[in-house]
Amino acid sequence: MVIDDTQPRIHATWWKAPLVASLPGLPALVWEYMTFRADGYTSGIEMAIVIAMVLLAGSWVLPHRRSVRGLRMAAAGTALGLAMLPLLYAILLGAAMASG
Repeated sequence: MVIDDTQPRIHATWWKAPLVASLPGLPALVWEYMTFRADGYTSGIEMAIVIAMVLLAGSWVLPHRRSVRGLRMAAAGTALGLAMLPLLYAILLGAAMASG
């Protein structure tokens, strides 16, 4: 039997990293976007939200090969971190103001 090595091998579980990042990250991104879009100017938090959206979409769109697995996991993890950053900042700020 002849095996055709010219075709790239599709990674069977390519969808796990984007899905793990999307489940908590997407609702947080939607909430943050709805909260911060009415500012009228571009802030650092707004840029982090936009970059997180682009990275999350990019982690789903990358090719489904095993060789891109590390890049897909890095993009999904960075998107999740950037999505949770404003939420964690708000929680820490609320805790600091409540203890003061």
